[in-house]
Amino acid sequence: MSAPPAPPEQRREPSALRRWLLDGLADRSAQYSGPHAKPRETSHGKPWWRVMCLTGVDYFSTLGYQPAVAVVAAGLISPIATLVLVVITLAGALPVYRRVARESPHGEGSVAMLERLLSYWWSKLLVLVLLGFAVTDFLITITLSTADATAHIVENPLVGSALHGWEVPLTCALVVLLGVVFLMGFAEAVNIAVVVVATFLLLNLVVVAGALYRVFTEPVVVADWSEALLTQHGNPLVVVAIALVVFPKLALGLSGFETGVAVMPLVKGAEGDTEKHPEGRIAGARKLLTTAALIMSGFLVTSSFVTTLLIPLDQFGPEGQANGRALAYLAHEQFGEVIGTAYDLSTITILWFAGASAMAGLLNLVPRYLPRYGMAPNWARAVRPMVLVFTTLGILITIIFDASVDAQSGAYATGVLVLITSASIAVTLSARHKGQKAATVGFGIIAVVFVYTTVANMIERPEGLKIGLLFVAAIFVVSFASRALRSTELRITGVHLDKTARRIVREAHEEDPEAAIRLVANEPGRRDKREYEEKELQERADHHIPSGDVVIFVEITVDDPSNFESELYVLGEERHGYRILRARSATVPNAIAALLLHLRDLTGRVPHVYFEWDEGSPATNIARYLLFGVGEVAPVTREVLREAEPDRHRRPAVHVG
Repeated sequence: MSAPPAPPEQRREPSALRRWLLDGLADRSAQYSGPHAKPRETSHGKPWWRVMCLTGVDYFSTLGYQPAVAVVAAGLISPIATLVLVVITLAGALPVYRRVARESPHGEGSVAMLERLLSYWWSKLLVLVLLGFAVTDFLITITLSTADATAHIVENPLVGSALHGWEVPLTCALVVLLGVVFLMGFAEAVNIAVVVVATFLLLNLVVVAGALYRVFTEPVVVADWSEALLTQHGNPLVVVAIALVVFPKLALGLSGFETGVAVMPLVKGAEGDTEKHPEGRIAGARKLLTTAALIMSGFLVTSSFVTTLLIPLDQFGPEGQANGRALAYLAHEQFGEVIGTAYDLSTITILWFAGASAMAGLLNLVPRYLPRYGMAPNWARAVRPMVLVFTTLGILITIIFDASVDAQSGAYATGVLVLITSASIAVTLSARHKGQKAATVGFGIIAVVFVYTTVANMIERPEGLKIGLLFVAAIFVVSFASRALRSTELRITGVHLDKTARRIVREAHEEDPEAAIRLVANEPGRRDKREYEEKELQERADHHIPSGDVVIFVEITVDDPSNFESELYVLGEERHGYRILRARSATVPNAIAALLLHLRDLTGRVPHVYFEWDEGSPATNIARYLLFGVGEVAPVTREVLREAEPDRHRRPAVHVG
C-alpha cells in the first residue's frame, strides 16, 4: 500500500531578511530546541578555555567594582569577608555546578533538574518562576554592566565633562552595540571575549602584583591594618562573626556559574561524544567552571587585601576617588597615567562586554523551554529574533532605571542568588534520589548556606525581590497568552503506528479501496462489548454511515496536558470484534488531527472522523482544553486540521452528531 505523491504546495518564497533572521531554525528538533543545540554534532564547538572567556567577561568584570564594594560593606574586615566568599565559592558553588554540568550537559542548567522533580503543570510553573529570576539575572547583567561602563566613561577626566547628562543614551548605544555583535554570530562574540578577558586579567595581574610588592616591602602596612582591626573589634572571633554576617553583601562575586552551565553547548566535545553521553563536553565544562573559580578567587582575595591596606578608607566614600574603582585607583597611583588609563579602558571594555555572557545564557536557556511549552512563538527557537527581543528589553530597562547601577544592583544580586540556591537544592535532591548519603548531607549544608544568603540579601535589599517578581509576572503573562494563541497548532512532531495498528489500517483500506477510512472518536469507559456496540450503532445512525463500511475506533487518553509538543505512538487492538487505535497524548484534538493526516498520507485516501457534541458551556470547554487537553474536541480538531492543511480537498473531514 503506497500513497500517491502529494501535490507541491505553492508557497511564497521568504524574504532575504526573514531567511537571515530564522537561519538555522529548521535544524532544531523539539528535543534540542536551544539556539546552540545541534543533534549528533557534539564534536563541534569551541575549546573550553575560549568559552570560559565568554562567561568570564561577566564573572571577571566584577573585579572592576567588587573590591570597593567589599570595603564599603565590611570596612577593615573586607579581606576576611572576601575570604569567606571565596570559601563559599570553592567549597559550595563550584561543587554544586560541577554536578549540574554532569546532570544537565545540554545547557539546561539546574532548571532542568528541578523540572524533572515535578510533573504536569507544577513543573511548568516552577520553570517559569526560575526563568523569571534567570531573565532578571541575565538582563540586569547586561544593563547594569553597560551602565557601569558608561559611569566609568563619564567619570574619565579626559572626556567626562562632555558626556555628563548623556548616561542613558550612551548606555542604550552600548546595549545596541552588544546586540549587533550577537547578530553577527557567536564565533565573533567568543573571539572578542578572549581578547577582552586576556587583556583585563593581565592588567589586573600587573596592578595586584605591584600592590602586593608594596605590601611585602612595607611591613608596617600590615601591622597598621592588624592593629586597627583588633582595636576596632577586639576579639578575633568577633571579626569572623562580622565577616559571616556581611558576606551576603559581597554576593555579586558569585556571578557567572549559571551562565557557565548555560553555554555548555558551545564547548567542544570529544570524538566519541553523543547527545546522550557527551563526556567530552562535560569534562570541558567542568574545567571551565573550576578554572574560572580559581582565577577569580585568587584575584578576589588579593585585590581585597591590597585595596584595604593601601587605600585610605575615606577614598571609598561617595566622593572618594576609589569609589567603585579601587583597583583603577591603585593602577593610577602605582604606575602613572599610561598604565592607569589602559586599565580604565580595559575595565570599560569588559564591563560593556560582560553582557555577552548574559546574552549567551539567555539565548541558550529561555528558548529551550518556552517554545517547547508552547509559551513562546516558534521563531523564538532561532537566535537572531531573540537577540532583537533581549536587546529591546535591555533598552527599556535602561530607560526605566535611568542607567543607574545602584538601582539595579539589588535585582542583580537577587537573580544570582536565587539561581545558585535553586541549583544547590536541585543537586541535593538529586543526590538523595540516587541514595548518595554523604553527597546529600554535603550539598544539603551548601543549600542551607545559600538559602541564608538569599534571604539575608532580600531583607537587606527588598527592591531586588520586587524587580525579580515583576519579571516572573511578565513571564507568566506572556507565556500563557502565547500558549492560548498557539493552542490550535498541530503539536504532534511525529506519528508512529505499531504492527497491529498498521495491519488494522491496511485491512480497512484493502476491504474497500474506494471507501474512506472512517474513525469514530470514543472516550473509553468500561471498554466492554456493549460500549462499542452502542457507540457504533449511534454513530452509524447519526451520520448515515453505510452498514458495509468499516469503522475504526480511536481512543486518546490524556497523560500530561501541560506538555505542548510530543510524538504520538499509536497501538492497535482488536477487542470484542472491534478494531481500535489507542494512544496517549497531551491533548485529544491535536492527537486525532495528527493521526488523520498520517492516515491520509499512508493510504492516499482522505479519512473521516465522527464525534459527539460535548456537554457544558463553551467557555468551560475552552478552559478544559487549554489546561487539561479535553473539552470541545470536535471543533478544536477541525480548527487544528484547517490550520495544518489549507487545501480543503486534502483536509480530513470532521463530522459531529
